[in-house]
Formats: sequence, C-alpha cells, structure tokens
Amino acid sequence: MENGKVRVGFYALTSCYGCQLQFAMMDEIIQLLDKANIECWFMVERDSDEDREVDIAFIEGSISTEEEVELVKKIREKAKIVIAVGSCAVHGGVQSWGNDKELEELWKTVYGDGKVKFEPRMAEPVEKYIKVDYRLYGCPPEKKDFLYALGTFLIGSWPEDIDYPVCVECRLKGNSCILIEKGEPCLGPLTVAGCDARCPSYNIACIGCRGAIGYDVAWFDSLAKTFKEKGLTKEEILERMRIFNAHNPKLEEMVNKIFEEGE
Repeated sequence: MENGKVRVGFYALTSCYGCQLQFAMMDEIIQLLDKANIECWFMVERDSDEDREVDIAFIEGSISTEEEVELVKKIREKAKIVIAVGSCAVHGGVQSWGNDKELEELWKTVYGDGKVKFEPRMAEPVEKYIKVDYRLYGCPPEKKDFLYALGTFLIGSWPEDIDYPVCVECRLKGNSCILIEKGEPCLGPLTVAGCDARCPSYNIACIGCRGAIGYDVAWFDSLAKTFKEKGLTKEEILERMRIFNAHNPKLEEMVNKIFEEGE
C-alpha cells in the first residue's frame, strides 16, 4: 500500500477491450479514488506505467503474442494479487475457438499477407503462464462481480468463487428449461453462474460465455449425451462447446467418450 491506499493496475492483452470499458464506465470507480491509487490503466490514463508495483493487478485478454507472455510474467512479479478478467483472460476467449487449426492457416485467413510487429501465437488463457489468484467470469464480467471482488480485497478479505451453473439461477427465476422443454442446445448446465440467467430469461439458449465451471463439475459428457439424443452430431456439439471452452483439458475427451460408447 502507498499512503494508506491500495495500488491497482489494469492491463490489456489481446481482446476487444470490452471488459475494461465495462469498468471504466462505472460511476463507482470515482468512489474508489480515495481508497486506491490507479498505477496503470492505459484506457483512462495515457501516461500509465506497466513497470510499477501494485497490490492488485486486473489482466484482461488472452495471450496471443510472445510479447504478452513476457508482459504477464512481469505483472506477476510486481503484483501481490493477480485477477484474470473476462472470458479471454480466464478461458482464452472466442479467439481460441479455432485451436483445432494451425496458426499459419488462421493467420493467413485473417491477415493475408499483412505484416505486424508482434510475434503471434495461438490465443491462450493467462493462467497458462502465471499463477492467477482470482477470476472474474463473463464477456464482459458483471459489474457486481468486479465490485464484490475489489471490495473484499480492500477490506483485507477474500472473495468466494462461483461453483454452480447458470441452471441454478434459471430455476430461482422460475424459467422454463430451454434444454428440456424447448429442446435447444443450452450450455447452462456447464456454465459458471453469475449472469442471473440473462439469456435463458429471454428464451435464448446459453452459449457459455462465462466459461465452464471449475472444480471438476463441468460434465461435458452428460450434456453431450443429451445433445446427442436430440440429434446433434459430435462435430456440432464440440463446435458449440469450444466457443468459450477451447482450452478445457477435459472437453474433447468427455465428448468423445459419449460417441465411442455408441460405436
């Protein structure tokens, strides 16, 4: 701490910057200024310095260049607490969706013969390279999640992680089940709660933007079996589940198991 204030930094990797924009537009940020010093946040302060030591580092975006690998390692060294912010930082983001293709193929499709000054790599979660202390899920995260996490850290406590799926919030709201009653491929049973079941509440199937639940309770196989019974092919199931879970080590193994059992 410096002058009794918590030192906070916001850092951006490869992303749409939507998570940072979500936070920058919050009126509550103004109330934070008498309790914290914002040491680095290029979206709101051009003269930010990534080399300053901080108490809490919020990292948005996936790692998709060699330079970003070095940046997150430097941030980890200078930060007491590192928080991965949003689906890109936590799960690799939608830019990981094509991880079944070679980097050269993806690069050619997007950039053609264009040249950039960075050395590219396949998009990966922050935790692939450094220890992450806490995660803010979502695309972008909910404001309440950010305030809850930051508030607990400011008082010297620790926020609880979310270990239950969107289905819990759907049931609490009294929604009819899109998966069972409408027969649509909803990823609510796999996806980390916290969005107040926003999409299912409008009769839109969850696409899993908050990523799969941790703690080995994301049962891709059970949901894949249900999807299979509803007529989806293995490729269709994997494609839908990969959007925000391409780096989950159990995804393909568990889905493949369901189709191998029927052979």
